[in-house]
Amino acid sequence: MSGRGRGQIRGEVRFVVMKPLGYPLKASYHEYPKVDNLKVFDRYAKDQWRGEFIQKGKMLFDMRMFPDFAFEITACDPESGYVSDSTIFLVESPNREIETEIVVDISLEDVVGQEDAKRKARIVLEYLKNPEKFGKWAPKNILFFGPPGTGKTMMAKALANEAHVPFLSVKSTKLIGEHVGDGARRIHELYERARQIAPCIVFLDEFDSIALDRSFQDLRGDVSEVVNALLTELDGIELNDGICTIAATNRVDMLDSSIRSRFEEEIEFRLPNSEERFQIMKKNLEDFPVNVKADLDEIAKITEGFSGRDIVEKVIKASLHKAIVEGRDELTTEDFLASVNRVLKPSKQPPKQMFV
Repeated sequence: MSGRGRGQIRGEVRFVVMKPLGYPLKASYHEYPKVDNLKVFDRYAKDQWRGEFIQKGKMLFDMRMFPDFAFEITACDPESGYVSDSTIFLVESPNREIETEIVVDISLEDVVGQEDAKRKARIVLEYLKNPEKFGKWAPKNILFFGPPGTGKTMMAKALANEAHVPFLSVKSTKLIGEHVGDGARRIHELYERARQIAPCIVFLDEFDSIALDRSFQDLRGDVSEVVNALLTELDGIELNDGICTIAATNRVDMLDSSIRSRFEEEIEFRLPNSEERFQIMKKNLEDFPVNVKADLDEIAKITEGFSGRDIVEKVIKASLHKAIVEGRDELTTEDFLASVNRVLKPSKQPPKQMFV
C-alpha cells in the first residue's frame, strides 16, 4: 500500500478531483488564476475545507483569497466522505489537455484474457504500492502495444485503481502545439503535475502520433520539440520517483528507435481467442437491459479477428439498439449474427461466385 494510504481513518476521502467553475453569480469578476502548484493548493484546500462532507457533484466555494469562487467535485475516492489532513486535492487542467482521474470502477479482473500482459504489468502495481523498494531498478517507462480495442487503456486504469494512485492521461495528438514551444511546455507541465501528486500513472495514448520513426515524420509535420522534451522526462533528468509512464500504440514497428529504447518493458496485447470472446460477451451481458436467448459459443466462433471493443460496440450494442428501435425486449442468436455479418471484414466473407 502506498504511503498515502497508511493511517487513513474510516470516513475520510483520500483523493478529490475538482473542476474550477468560476464565479456563478459574479460574471464580471476576473478569471480565477491557474493552479500551477498542486502541493500548495492542496495545503490551501485542506486548511479551509477540513471536516467538510464531500461527494461527486458537490460544489465547494473558496472563502479566503477569492471569495465565492466555485469548484465542482468531479471524482473522489471513496465516493463520499470527509476532508482530512490525509486528503489529496487535484485540480483538473483548465485546457483539458491533461485528464486527471481517480479510477474506482475498473479492476484487472475486468480485462478479459491478456493473461501474459497482466502478469508482466503486475510489476507496475508493485512499484506504485511501494516505490522506495525498487530504487534505481524501478519500472518507470512501459510500452503497451497491440491492435486497437484490446484493453490497453483499461489495463492502465485498472493498475491505477488497484494501486490506489491518480491516473494522468493525455492523447499524444494534444501534445503537438500550434506555436513553437507549445509542445515542450505541455510535456513538462504533464510531468510537473505528476511529480506533485506521485505516486501516479502517466498514460500517453496514441503514442505513435508523436513517436513515429523519423522517416515518417514528414507525414505529420515536425514534432522534434515534443520528442526532445519527452526524452528528457523519460530519461529522468528530473527525479520521477513514484511515476510510471505507460505509453500505448497500435503501431509499435513504426516507432522511432531512440524513443522506443527508453521503455524498459514492452507488453503485447493480442486479439482475443474464441474462449476469451465468449467470456467478453458473457461479462458484458450481465445486468443487460433486455433478455438474451442466444448461443454465445456460436457467436464467439464466428467473430475471429474481432477485438473486445468490436464485440461490445459493433455486435452487442448494435444488436441492442436494433431491438430497442423495433420495440423488442429480447435478443436472439440471429440478432447477433446479423450484427456480425454487417461488420465482417471483406477478407472474412466468402468469395463471390462468378457466372460465365
